[in-house]
Amino acid sequence: MEPLLLLEGLARSHDQVVTADQALRAGLSRADIRDLCRSGRWRRLALGTYLVTSGGDPVPSRRSLIRAAVSSFGPRALAVLGTAAELHGIGGLRRTDEIHVSVPVDDPRARRTTDTTLVVHQLTLSPEAVSSVGGIPVTTPVATVADLILRMDRYSAVCVLDSALNQQLMSDTDLMRIPRLIRGRRGAVAARRHLAEADGRAQSPLETRARLRCVDGRVPPDTLQIDVRDEDGYLLGLGDLGWRAARLVAEADGAGPHGTPQAIFQDRRRQNLFTNAGWRVLRFTWADTLNPDYIPYVVREALRLKW
Repeated sequence: MEPLLLLEGLARSHDQVVTADQALRAGLSRADIRDLCRSGRWRRLALGTYLVTSGGDPVPSRRSLIRAAVSSFGPRALAVLGTAAELHGIGGLRRTDEIHVSVPVDDPRARRTTDTTLVVHQLTLSPEAVSSVGGIPVTTPVATVADLILRMDRYSAVCVLDSALNQQLMSDTDLMRIPRLIRGRRGAVAARRHLAEADGRAQSPLETRARLRCVDGRVPPDTLQIDVRDEDGYLLGLGDLGWRAARLVAEADGAGPHGTPQAIFQDRRRQNLFTNAGWRVLRFTWADTLNPDYIPYVVREALRLKW
């Protein structure tokens, strides 16, 4: 097969990224690579890594940038921390342009990078802590979560734990392994407390934050994903947070899932069903969680008032 066709096929399965080593093995010369970059058919993303733009989008995807960054440090490099969580799909982290890559402790290139979005670490990782996502070397979900919660505040750490559990990227057994993984490391004392608050029933970071506000305000919910039924026992839906004795439900309305007109209409219809079945419904947004007093106050008043 003609080298360029071979490399374009390889790129399609690797986020449109190829390496210089792959190009040389396919039969291209370094002069060929320079000509492809000058013509605009290829675009250099990082040291020895290129975006194949011919017939495709010249703007690299986030996955392309991550793959190029990891590949530029050789086969022993891997994505870690927030970048690993991003690849696994773990929620609860703030969006950032940073790409976190770990290289071996004996690799001097860790001190050479001038890319302000590339954060290079030299973490000591055991072989069982390494996996891959779409061919990109990355720390396993449990190793990623363990590394992250050592560096995060309580709310962010519990959001990450809840997300990994909810998506079944981690099991309860994995959760029990984390104290051993973080033993003796900086931040371990606080991280162990965060583990005790993890609950995989939370379906979004917003639900986690709303729950923690209620816990801090001494009005913790009885349960999460509470089943709301009518008098005949028919399931009307699940409430995000629930207080059974008060027949009270709190819903966490994220801008994404609840922001479309169709979602708004569905939420209204479901709230009417809940109300007719004798349940009260409170609704909270991300902005509400930024005020530590607001959600507990509203819940406390609702629990105090009679229907």
